[in-house]
Amino acid sequence: MAKKAKKQVGGTPATAALTAAGTPYTLHAYAHDPAATSYGGEAAEALGVAPGRVFKTLVADVDGELTVAVVPVAGSLDLKALAAAVGGKRATMADPAVAERTTGYVLGGISPLGQRKRLRTVLDASASAHGTICVSAGRRGLEVELAPADLAGLTGALVAAVGRE
Repeated sequence: MAKKAKKQVGGTPATAALTAAGTPYTLHAYAHDPAATSYGGEAAEALGVAPGRVFKTLVADVDGELTVAVVPVAGSLDLKALAAAVGGKRATMADPAVAERTTGYVLGGISPLGQRKRLRTVLDASASAHGTICVSAGRRGLEVELAPADLAGLTGALVAAVGRE
């Protein structure tokens, strides 16, 4: 994987965070279709990457605390498993406007990296089966590919089975 320069065209807070940390990554851009119904599915198809290696970033509310879940685009988030993973009782999806305001990103472009406010993060355990995974780089049509361990390290993520097929 090639490390991209911070001032590269397409730079985002996510790529700036990766560059500042010295973390190797590859940036993948594609033409986002505004009519796409699944941002993650669109990314996997456009990049020719198996949907199990492309992960979506979801913001949930666990007992009143916003929590980020990073799960494969091919599946969904198991809210009960997320709550249990972080020692909570109940999880619901966060209000989209609150998720955007808190992370500093728009829906479909929320990255687990470089968020306005660092949130507790859980990375689905399936990520560990891959040498690299793709997550949003901070805007629709831009993905960053990196090692799951690097993502977990940079976000302080707990790795747990929170996704379901």
